[in-house]
Order: sequence, then structure tokens, then C-alpha cells
Amino acid sequence: MVVGDFPIETDTLVIGAGPGGYVAAIRAAQTGQKVTVVEKEYVGGVCLNVGCIPSKALISVGHRLEHAKNSADMGIVAPEVSIDFKKAQEFKNGVVKKLTGGVSSLLKGNNVEVVSGEAYFVDANTIRVINEDSAQTYTFKNAILATGSRPVEIPTFKFSKRVINSTGALSLQEVPGKLVVIGGGYIGTELGSAFANLGSEVTILEGGKDILAGFEKQMTMIVKKGLKKKGVTIETGALAQGVEETETGVTVKYEVKGEAKSVEADYVLVTVGRRPNTDEIGLEELGLEFGERGLLKVDKQCRTNIPNIYAIGDIVAGPQLAHKASYEGKVAAEAIAGEKSVVDYLAIPAVCFTDPEMATVGLSEDQAKEEGYEVVAGKFPFGANGRALALNETEGFVKLVSRKADGLLLGGQIVGAGASDMISEIGLAIEAGMTVEDVAMTIHAHPTLGEITMETAEVLLGNPIHIVAKK
Repeated sequence: MVVGDFPIETDTLVIGAGPGGYVAAIRAAQTGQKVTVVEKEYVGGVCLNVGCIPSKALISVGHRLEHAKNSADMGIVAPEVSIDFKKAQEFKNGVVKKLTGGVSSLLKGNNVEVVSGEAYFVDANTIRVINEDSAQTYTFKNAILATGSRPVEIPTFKFSKRVINSTGALSLQEVPGKLVVIGGGYIGTELGSAFANLGSEVTILEGGKDILAGFEKQMTMIVKKGLKKKGVTIETGALAQGVEETETGVTVKYEVKGEAKSVEADYVLVTVGRRPNTDEIGLEELGLEFGERGLLKVDKQCRTNIPNIYAIGDIVAGPQLAHKASYEGKVAAEAIAGEKSVVDYLAIPAVCFTDPEMATVGLSEDQAKEEGYEVVAGKFPFGANGRALALNETEGFVKLVSRKADGLLLGGQIVGAGASDMISEIGLAIEAGMTVEDVAMTIHAHPTLGEITMETAEVLLGNPIHIVAKK
């Protein structure tokens, strides 16, 4: 390899080594391409380092603590339970280290070259990669942009020691006595719920009519019930005005229906969305087409208007989900290899790791009706399931939506324990074009939470066993 003024040639260059980028790189290498990945910060991206994985680790810690403190009705009395938060952070960091190390090994094992530095496009076949020590030019036949996103910063809430984003929240060295969360979306609600379980007094300020927009109201009602049980205060229609910060805490000022209010806390966590990382790498000079909210326009193969440049993940339209980015990365890599892969978002799931969890895939009942379907929908409660009762996790339900004419499964929603794992069966059924009868006739192991999906299918068929059918 020649380093310096002579360009290094590669077949496919991937910018970003997050869940979209590293998956795209591995799949491209599997098709016989010479692949180079450029990553300016850390292999694994936001998801593995400061997002999905560390947040779920802390959420799990919070669940363990909450269960230990509140299991008296199961005969477990542990009045002296406490948390060593330093140890909890070591656990979280260990999980991150194991996974990011695994990704690095996978890239190496697939002969993918990983280059550290910031990329800047010279033209549609050339980039410069700059780091602290050097600058190097790379030429490529095709490029996949997988640069991800970053937290939105509110002008009146500049990030600081006490005004933090999700990355800062996951790096705290102590459990806040009081925490204010601005934004009641999935990130704010997940982290708010986690810190409430860890012992924080949490206030969620949401500017909209309700928290967790995008999920059905019947689902969010159960989550809100759980949050209030933990002592979480939820203010909707709350417009954040500003913050006064001291060395030891913050005072957050906000307005509800014209009334000025304020709340004091140790920290304020701002989770009002994420911004695509499409600036500062020379994309405008290339002539790439952008759509709404600064997102790149792509076709069914994730190809931009420049034929040899592809874009995936948070920088293109659609939900900002790690598994969506990974899926698109595979499609882009296969398209470059000449395969006929195209994206199909028919059964892409969305999960919120609240308490209890929520998950959805396919169409909701309202969405199906809006698309012109005549539907049959039905629910089955966790409280009527033997495994849920044995776990003492009886809040929630499974809901299925089917086409009335032939029972074709169109969508499913779950709120309850294990929803994040259970949703995959429904996604597979939708992807495979199965009917509710197919699901109902599938023998499910007993006693399991998975049986609830089977029982829900039987509700739609009008012959449930473990609840009384509505006449």
C-alpha cells in the first residue's frame, strides 16, 4: 500500500462504521469487492457505543433494581437493595467493548480495510481522508454513505455539563436525584423510564399532545400508567423556554397553555430528535439531491442521483432505526455487486424499550383503513396468559390487524413484557404473506408469552379459547 500523494484504489468505499456501514462493508466484501471503511470516531457507530446497546444495558440494570425492590407480592423482600452505579457503568462499558471488538474482528475477518479519519469528497470517485497524523487520497468505483445522525441541540438549551444529550446521559457517573427530560419520544421516554427505575425523580416535558407519538394510544396509555407508578411526572403541551444552570443543577423554564412554570433538577436531558450527518463532507459540491429535513434522495436500491454513490440509514427517509440501516446496507452492497436486491419496508418493526416494552410492525388498524382495507382487528391481554401471570408481568396486550376478505395479516402491535422479542414472529408472518389462520394453527410452546400471538389470531377468527368471545 502506498501512502502519501498517490491515491489508494478500492472497489467500494463506505463512510461510517455504524450498523449500516459495517454491515454494508461486510456484505460487499462477501460479494468479492475490495472494501475500505472510513470512520472518524468509533467502529460500531452511535448504536453500539453511545446509543442502542449502552442504553439497553442501563435499562436492564434499572429493571433488575426495580424488580428487586418491588417483588414483595412474590415473596421477595429486599429492603436493603441499593445500586453501585460505578459498577453498573462498568457493566455497560463491558458490553460495549465486547460488541465493538466483535465488529472490528468481523471486518478484519472479511478483509475489510478500516481507516480512521474524516472523509471529504473531491469528486464522485475520489475522497480525501484526514486525521491528526496524515491525509490520504482514495479512489473508488462505488461509495456507500452511512454517516448516521447526531442529537438536535435547542438554541436555548446549549449542551453543557448540566444540559446533556443521550450520550451525556449514558455517561453520567451518578444517578441524578432529579432529572428533567425534554422530549417525550422513544429516546426520552426510554431513558426517563430507566433513570426512574434507578431512583431518579423524573419529569418529562413534551411539546405535543402526548408522549410517544407514532404508537397507538391504547399502547401508550399502558406505558404512561407504568411511568406514573414510578413517580414520573409527564407534562404535555409543554414548551421549553430556557434553562438557568449552576455548578450543581439546573432550573428549566417552560410554558403550558400560557402559564409560566419551572422545575429544578440536577440535569436536563434534551431528546428532541436527531439531525442527519450530511454536512462537512463535500456532498453539496457533488450535486447530490436532498429532500425534506436534509435527507438524501435515493431509489429502491439506495442509489442517489449520482449512480455510483449510495446512501443508507439515518441520512435517508424513513425511521431512524439501526436495523433499517443494516437492512439498507445489505441492499446497497448487493446492488453494487449487480444483484437485483431492492428495499421493501413492508414488515420493518419499531420497538420502544419502555416499561413495559412496545413494538409494532406492518400497518396499524387506522393505517390499514386509511389505505382502503376493510379490516378485522382483535386483541388478547397478557393478563390471560399463564406465562405472564407466572412472571407477574400482566400489563399489556397483543393486537393483530388482518384483511377481512381473506384473513391476510397486515400488522401487529404489542405492549407488554418481551414485546421486543415477540414482534419478530408477526413480522415474519407479514413478510411471508401468512393469514391469521396460519398463525392460529401454528403450535406454540406452553407456557410462553408467544402463545399470546396465537391466541390473538384466534380472537380474529372468532374462536378464542382463553377469553370469552364477543358476541
